[in-house]
Order: sequence, then structure tokens, then C-alpha cells
Amino acid sequence: HIKHLEHEHLLYIVNAIKIMSLSVYDDQPNAHKKFMEKLDACIRNHDKEIEKMCNFHHQGFVDAITELLKVRTDAEKLKVQVTDTNRRFQDAGKEVIVHTEDIIRCRIQQRNITTVVEKLQLCLPVLEMYSKLKEQMSTKRYYSALKTMEQLENVYFPWVSQYRFCQLMIENLPKLREDIKEISMSDLKDFLESIRKHSDKIGETAMKQAQHQKTFSVFLQKQNKMKFGKNIYINHDRIPEERNETVLKHSLEEEDENEEEVLTVQDLVDFSPVYRCLHIYSVLGDEETFENYYRKQRKKQARLVLQPQSNMHETVDGYRRYFTQIVGFFVVEDHILHVTQGLVTRAYTDELWNMALSKIIAVLRAHSSYCTDPDLVLELKNLIVIFADTLQGYGFPVNRLFDLLFEVRDQYNETLLKKWAGVFRDIFEEDNYSPIPIVNEEEYKIVISKFPFQDPDLEKQSFPKKFPMSQSVPHIYIQVKEFIYASLKFSESLHRSSTEIDDMLRKSTNLLLTRTLSSCLLNLIRKPHIGLTELVQIIINTTHLEQACKYLEDFITNITNISQETVHTTRLYGLSTFKDARHAAEGEIYTKLNQKIDEFVQLADYDWTMSEPDGRASGYLMDLINFLRSIFQVFTHLPGKVAQTACMSACQHLSTSLMQMLLDSELKQISMGAVQQFNLDVIQCELFASSEPVPGFQGDTLQLAFIDLRQLLDLFMVWDWSTYLADYGQPASKYLRVNPNTALTLLEKMKDTSKKNNIFAQFRKNDRDKQKLIETVVKQLRSLVNGMSQHT
Repeated sequence: HIKHLEHEHLLYIVNAIKIMSLSVYDDQPNAHKKFMEKLDACIRNHDKEIEKMCNFHHQGFVDAITELLKVRTDAEKLKVQVTDTNRRFQDAGKEVIVHTEDIIRCRIQQRNITTVVEKLQLCLPVLEMYSKLKEQMSTKRYYSALKTMEQLENVYFPWVSQYRFCQLMIENLPKLREDIKEISMSDLKDFLESIRKHSDKIGETAMKQAQHQKTFSVFLQKQNKMKFGKNIYINHDRIPEERNETVLKHSLEEEDENEEEVLTVQDLVDFSPVYRCLHIYSVLGDEETFENYYRKQRKKQARLVLQPQSNMHETVDGYRRYFTQIVGFFVVEDHILHVTQGLVTRAYTDELWNMALSKIIAVLRAHSSYCTDPDLVLELKNLIVIFADTLQGYGFPVNRLFDLLFEVRDQYNETLLKKWAGVFRDIFEEDNYSPIPIVNEEEYKIVISKFPFQDPDLEKQSFPKKFPMSQSVPHIYIQVKEFIYASLKFSESLHRSSTEIDDMLRKSTNLLLTRTLSSCLLNLIRKPHIGLTELVQIIINTTHLEQACKYLEDFITNITNISQETVHTTRLYGLSTFKDARHAAEGEIYTKLNQKIDEFVQLADYDWTMSEPDGRASGYLMDLINFLRSIFQVFTHLPGKVAQTACMSACQHLSTSLMQMLLDSELKQISMGAVQQFNLDVIQCELFASSEPVPGFQGDTLQLAFIDLRQLLDLFMVWDWSTYLADYGQPASKYLRVNPNTALTLLEKMKDTSKKNNIFAQFRKNDRDKQKLIETVVKQLRSLVNGMSQHT
């Protein structure tokens, strides 16, 4: 081996030299030859060195060969022994090899088992978690299932990601998540449907709780007031505090009995589907989708809840169901707001409430306008108050609802006015329009307890006696107070001051007096069957009702504790109301009296061509005068001016009617006998006027009603035409009230009668002169009339 290395080294040197020689020979002539010479010299030197070395080691080499020869025999023996030993060892090792292979095989199996165990120990937690996931899915514990999925993905799957079953599991997880989303969304839909169905029950429960709290507060306030004052009496009428207190106590007792049955919103609704769905979508990172879906669906439900039934205004149950559904809706939203984070926000609920409030107000305005029953309107008001108080307790602003109540109050007042209009009509229909008779002290006290009547003269009279007013007066007074009570019911629970309540009561009472009662009185007065006696009694009734207005003001004052001397206190307009009614009744008396006179005058049956009068007044006129005397006896209970005006109006109308009878265009002829008969009737009228049928006239004032007729008849009876024509236009003329046109009309009728019937037969000798005289007077009167026309 050493030799071999030396040879290699020599070859390497020779090759190196060849290379060097190539590089050297490139640029020198004879360089190769020189190099070869030097190489030969070098070789010789090496040979000498080799020879020396061989000589130096020759003895050692000889010694080594000698030793080898000596060992040769032993080596052969050893070879034989080794061969034999190897054979025997091989024979002996065959069994070992077999056992060794078995051991190797077992070791491999053991190693594989260990590997499998390790891998299984690594996979078992994954499989256990996946099994747990399946169990959670089957038991609908979806939120826990999602948490398990997160653990599988983040912790367990990375350990076994190289296995196929892990890949299958990984591929299955998104499907499971979608299944969970669908199932939870289905649960949410079921929940939304459930709360839609139960919203009225939820709202009813919440409103009952709010009403109970409010009733208890009002009861405490009443108890505090009772400590500082007693019940107030007004004209034997008691302010109904005891009645209110009894109602409050009864209400509290009922609510205490049912208190155990009152449920909360959590008792009525299972909110777990919302919580689960919210948590699930939060874990899935899709919370925004869930929030948007929930809000969208709830807005749809809000629109459905806010849509009223078409016949809601017909019953209070319709309004109650409408309010309870809305309350239930917002109670649920308030609960969701406080128990979840971010599902709904205060801004969202406020926006939803403002939208709902506008719709509610519009609906109530529309439907309340159809309500004609004041009890239904009052129930509506109470429902609105409870509705507002309930939602206010949950933090929703309700000022606009209380503003709406003022509009509902106007509607309530209108329905009350319509109802009381019917009440007043019934009272007027049932009245006999005659003074109230009383036979003993008990009946007297009953009337006094109903109506504040004070008359010392009547008190001094012995029984039996009569109140001047009829039965309708105390009934009207009682009903006005009942109206005040009804108005007061609406003012309760409106969170208004006593001053505002006092103003409301007075304004509504004024409407009752000035519109309803006044209208009923006017309609009553104008009814055809109401006669003069009834009209007289109506005037007397209105006088006493007018006097009772101050007691009504005291009644309101004691209810509200607001003094009438307060600057802003509204006064009752009863005085003007009853004055207007009285004036209308007076006018109707004048009209009906004139109509009655016309009826009598229509019975007149004059023979306008009679030659001689009957010597006595006409029968129709005597009947008329007797009727007027009896009527004016009834007028003694009227105020003096009314009776005097009625009497003067009747006389003037009678005078006008008689004058029109003479001047009727259909009447073509009048004899002197007829004029004389007519004169007898006018004399009876003058006698009636002078008999003072109504006291209070001064001198012959009433007789002046017939002055036109008297002067006209005197002119024809005396036939004093020269005086009339000479003094016409003079202030002191005897016939100052005779109109030339009137005289001409009557004279022409008499002239025609003279021509046809020879009315002046007793003056036959002077017939021609008389006829000329009439014609002359007619011409002068025509000239006078024409002159007056031209002057005009």
C-alpha cells in the first residue's frame, strides 16, 4: 500500500513536471531538450536514493520473510481451527438467528403497538370532543356545541390533522354551524310568533301592575287629605269623597286578592330562544345579521300591532286589546334592551316608540271621533291614562298622549252634551208646566234638597202651597250637577292642577248651559204644542234657574277648592243663557198671542151690506176679549214689563188686524150699518184696554193702540170731511192719525155701496147733493194722495 502511494506520488510529480514543461517550453527554444536532460539527471538521483533505501531495509525484509515462513505452519493450523470453529459457530447460531428474528419481529410489533397507542391517545380526545359535539347537537345545546367546535378547531384538530377522519370532521363543522344557525333562527321565529300571540296578555299584566301602583298612590293621597279636612256640603249636596274612597278601597282589596296571580313578563315569556340565538350568532361572528333580522321582524310586528280593527271604536274591549298589545310589544322590547347587549339600543327603541306614538295618536283621533257614548269615551280616557302611565314607567315619553287627552276631553264633552241634550229633552217632555204642589213639610224638604230655592213668603204660607217653578227646574239643576260630576271624572288622573281642573269644569258647564240647555229651551219654546200657559211657566222656570247659577259656581268651587275671586277663574254664563231663553219665550208669547188673535179674527163674519147694526158687539170679539182677560191673568206671574209688552203687542196686533179687515182688497162694498157695527166692536176693544187687564200702564197708554181705528171710524161716523181736509197736516188736527189713502179706500167702498144699494135712501131729497159731496171728497182725497206721492 505504501508502495502504491509512492508510485502515485511519483506519477503525480511527473505529470506536474510535464505540465510545467509545457508551460516552460512554450516560449524558449530547446527548452524541451534541456528539460529532458534535467529530468534524466533527476531520475538518476532518485534511483540512487532508492537504491540506498533498499540497501538500508534489505536485512529487515529478509528477517521478515524468515519469520513469515516460521509462522506459515501455525497459520495453517489456525486456519483449520478457525474454519472448524466458524462451522460450529454457524451451526450453533442458526437457532439464535431464528430466535433473534422472532425477537426482532416482536420488537417491531411492540414498537408499532406503542406507536398506535400513542396515536390513539392523541386521537381519543379529538374523538371524545367530537362525540361530545354530537351529543350537544342532539340535546339542542347549540351554544355549547359552537364552543366545542372552537376547541376542536383551535386545539384538537392540529394534533391529528394528518388523518383522514380529521379531514372529514373538519369538512363537517361548517355544515353543523349552518344547521345551528337555521335551528336557532327557527327558534327565534317561533319566539317572535309566540310573543306576538301573547303580547296582549303581557300588556294586560303590565297595565294591571301600573294601575295597582297608581290606585295605591291615589288612596294614600286621599288618606292624607282626609287628615286635614272633612267632606264639604253645598246646598245639602255632598262632594263624593266617601264614594271615591269606598271605590278605592274596594279596588285595592280586589287587587290584593289577585296579587298572587299577577305575573311578570319573564313568567309569561321564555326569552331563552333570543339569548341562545344571540349567543350563537355572536360566536359565529354574525351578530350584525341577527340584530338586523330581529329588528326588521319586530318592526313588522309593530306595524301589525299598531293596525287597529275597523270596529275598535264600538266597544271598550276593542280599545283595551289595542292598548294591551302595544304595551306588551314595548315591554318585551324594554326587557330585551336591558338583558341583552346591543341587540336593541335605546336609540332604536326611542325611534320605534316615536313611530308608534304618531300612529297611535292618529288612530285614536280617527276612532274616538266615532264614539257617541260618553261612558265609552271615559273608558277610553282611563285606558289612555293607564297606557301612558304604564309605558312611562318603562321610560317611554308620553307627553303627547296627555296632550291627546285634551282632544279626547273635547270629544268627551261633546258626547256628554249630546247625552244631556237627550236628558233635558226628556225632562221637558215629562214636565206638566205647572207650579209644584206640596201638601206637607216632607214634600217641601224634598224639593228644597234638590233645588236651592229661598222665599221667606212661601215659607210662611200654610200647606198646601205651591212652588212657582215646575218639576223640570229641580231636575235640570240636578242634571247640571251630574254633568259636572261626569266632567270631573274625565279630569281625574290627568296630572293637572286644581286651577286647570276648575277651568275645565267651568268651561264644560258653560258649554252645557250656553249650547245644550239653551238649544233645548229654544227648541222647546218653538214647539207647536207649547201654548201660552207653558211659555209663561218656562219664563218663570228660567228665572229660577238663572238665580241658581251662583249655587252651581259654589258647587264647582268646593269641588276644586279654587276661589271664585281668583283672577283667572271662568264665570258661568247661565245668566246670559237663561236671559236669551227668556227673551225667546217672550217673543214666542207675543207671536203665539198674535196667532191666537188671528184665529179669533178669522172667525169674524160681518155682513158688510147690512143697513142697521145689531146693537151689540160681535160674538167672536167678545170671545177674544174674554180669552185675553184669562191669559193676562196668567201673566201676573211674569215680570211686569213682559206682561205689559205682551198686552200692548196684543192690542196693537188686534188693532192692525181690524184695520186690515176694513181695507182688505177683496172687500168691495161697506155699508154705513156695517161701519156702525164695526164701531161697536172697536168700542169693546177700547173698553178692554181701559179696564187695565195688566197693571202698570200709565193713563190711556193701552188705549192708544186703537187710536188709528178710532179716528178713522169717528171721521166716517160724524162725516166731518171738511174738518179733516181743512186740518190735514196740522199737529192739532182732530184726525191726525187718519191716512188719506186709508180714508180714500174706505170711502170708495162706501161710494160703490151707495150707488148699488141706495144706502142714503132716507136722504132722497138731498140724494143728488150727497152724491156730489162724496164725489167731491173723493176727488179731494185723490188730489191729496197724489200730492203726497209726488212729494215723496
